[in-house]
Amino acid sequence: GYCGDNNGGYDPNALCSEDPTTSAIVCTCNAGYTNTGSADNVVCTDSCTIKNGGCGPHAACSHHANTYAVKCTDKADYTNRGSASEERRTDTRSASGDIRIVTIPANAKWSQNGMNIVGGNGVGVATNQLNWPQSLFVDADQTVVIADYWNHRIIQWKNGDTTNEQVVAGGNGQGNGLNQLNRPTDVLIDTETNSLIICDRENQRVVRWSRLSGTTQGEILLDNIYCWGLAMDEQKYLYASDTGKGEIRRYQLGEKNGILVAGGNGQGDGLNQLSNLFNLFVDRKHNVYVSDYSNHRVMKWNKCAKEGIVVAGGQGQGTALTQLSYPYGIFVDTLGTFYVADSGNNRVMRWTHRDKKQGTVIVGGNGQGASTNQFYSPHGLSFDRYGNLYVVDCNNHRVEQFSIE
Repeated sequence: GYCGDNNGGYDPNALCSEDPTTSAIVCTCNAGYTNTGSADNVVCTDSCTIKNGGCGPHAACSHHANTYAVKCTDKADYTNRGSASEERRTDTRSASGDIRIVTIPANAKWSQNGMNIVGGNGVGVATNQLNWPQSLFVDADQTVVIADYWNHRIIQWKNGDTTNEQVVAGGNGQGNGLNQLNRPTDVLIDTETNSLIICDRENQRVVRWSRLSGTTQGEILLDNIYCWGLAMDEQKYLYASDTGKGEIRRYQLGEKNGILVAGGNGQGDGLNQLSNLFNLFVDRKHNVYVSDYSNHRVMKWNKCAKEGIVVAGGQGQGTALTQLSYPYGIFVDTLGTFYVADSGNNRVMRWTHRDKKQGTVIVGGNGQGASTNQFYSPHGLSFDRYGNLYVVDCNNHRVEQFSIE
């Protein structure tokens, strides 16, 4: 259990302990909070991470074999509290090894000033520089890989690095050789094969590069595809958007044709159409979320659906909270809260289940610029295991991290 109030808040000073017989979590609550919550059916795969939903970032978690009640051993100034049910898990790895299955409190806030972690040193080819970066991927260890578009390479940044970043794919000039890339737009890490999967856009292919030291070239997984975005589900199916055909297909690794899961009805603004679809996200139910760039909306295609549902925007291009302007990156957590890089408005927006008509600006929205609270066309975005936000600030040629508060 945990100590909560009627408004969904948590008692930051609750004292909790484990019943030695049942392994249930029992909390002594302060005034205004009651002992509530459940920890049924938990499979805790890693550390609990969010203050307002569990233990601190260095807590060690386990579950009772019969009751699945969760015991957290906290460190530092954190107290043991919070239900760790499936809907509150904050660190569950997908098959691709990232932290794409993550729960963030619906009312979470982030620092309004980003910290530059990659690039931001002008346009160039040095490893501390980027040139029109597009998308990024954050893995379980907070390693970040970035599609560095005009440098025709993938750059890697490891958490805590104080030296220059590393080129981990491409970087051998623009070309179609197996050791080259041509304007990569997206990348993901597949930890099962310890490899990178890359949208090699202008070569019209999807390629895989091993992450092992000494790798000098990749292999072709898909060709004849004008790929922009990638995703992988827990069953290791690969999803790729094809902007030329206006569709998203799901592929079993090793096959070439795939199954249509969104679009495929030509460019347009119908519910069964997409127009310049870019980034995508696949949730645990295999629903596909798409940033429908030129229609200024985010579409959700439920599994096996013949048409999509508008879940954000779709009210014409604009700056209102009901509108989007050229959406790019998208991220969905376990609660169904989704986050969108609203590139034309230079902001990142959040929609929760309660936000039926409009979203909330969580960072940016301070006009176009290069200050730490501004963007110049944000593209890719993602979160790490702690709920920190990472944004590709494309035209500022940098990646910014915004700490969760």
